Amino acid sequence: MPGVQPHEITRMLLDASGGNRAAFDKLLPIVYAELRRVARRQLSNERTGHTLDSVALVHEAYLKLIVQGSVQWQNRAHFFAIAARAMRSILVDHARARSAAKRNGGAVAVSLDDVPELMSDERAEHLIALDEALGRLAEVNDEACQLVECRYFAGLTLEESAVVLGLSVATARRRWDFAKVWLKRELGEAGLGRGP
Repeated sequence: MPGVQPHEITRMLLDASGGNRAAFDKLLPIVYAELRRVARRQLSNERTGHTLDSVALVHEAYLKLIVQGSVQWQNRAHFFAIAARAMRSILVDHARARSAAKRNGGAVAVSLDDVPELMSDERAEHLIALDEALGRLAEVNDEACQLVECRYFAGLTLEESAVVLGLSVATARRRWDFAKVWLKRELGEAGLGRGP
């Protein structure tokens, strides 16, 4: 976001806290390019002509963020973590809708190294399995789940994710290692792979 400093975005997010739609609408053009980058990362291996593209994903995520309205934004990283969670929800809903008619049953192994590839029709069930596993992980260790969301759905580094979650880098690394082992057990041998 050339020309706009992170502290300016944080100030605008604070203005948008509590449901100030005008402030949120003013913020959108500034963060739009970064949201598109996150969305493109999510959809990078999607088949050509797919009904859900990065623009649609950003717009749907924006609508979800508006509906949440009362979020008390902390900073830029917090905003992108919440946006990533909204995109995850949209992608999972989309995958469920597509796979409803294509049920093939059985256990599904998935690697988070392949998250962008999970948007194809053939792999929708993998995204659903990942989402269900992340739901179970949140019950065991919510910080570990949030860390996976930050890293894979928002594309944040371990250090950026630590800032978003208010953790030290060392604690974030431990949560990350835990998440990889836990998800590997839940999802089979693919687990989290090596991760970014």
